[in-house]
Amino acid sequence: MSIANLSRDELREQSMIELATMVLEREKKAMNYLDIFNKVAEIKGFSEEEKEAFIAQFYTDLNLDGRFLTLGAGQWGMKVWYPVEQIDEEITAEPKKKKKKKKKVTKAAVEKAIEEEDLTEVPLDFAEEDYDDEDIDLGDDDIADDEFDDEGFDEEDDLSDDDYEDDEDDYEEDDEESK
Repeated sequence: MSIANLSRDELREQSMIELATMVLEREKKAMNYLDIFNKVAEIKGFSEEEKEAFIAQFYTDLNLDGRFLTLGAGQWGMKVWYPVEQIDEEITAEPKKKKKKKKKVTKAAVEKAIEEEDLTEVPLDFAEEDYDDEDIDLGDDDIADDEFDDEGFDEEDDLSDDDYEDDEDDYEEDDEESK
């Protein structure tokens, strides 16, 4: 069906999406959203108030209808016109990165930076390279072990599972007596 084959009344009875399909098929190229809408509004005979009322609905319908494809920058086309690979390329076109210019470093700037450097700090590479864990004397390790002697701890005093079971039995007996 094409716009030329329909009467004015038949065109006004068509939905905006059907008219958009006809407009794009007649133009045979992707078009700007507003251009499509203005042609549809012209065919339907919309007043300015009706255009304002229907423009958002038309955009929603274009998005939801599976026959249309947004190409970015407000351009819309028919999905059947584009192979899947081309769609991915157009949608995911990567922006070109700008190269940063390197600053020229003068000898005077390097010398000034060296002068301003705080010489009281110990360089990290000095601290890491010159010391090993073996070089550090931690003192007498035997003293720490002696402080936590197990004096006064008798293994026989250790509670066994049997002791816990006896306690549970006592609680059960108390519960039965209270009932």
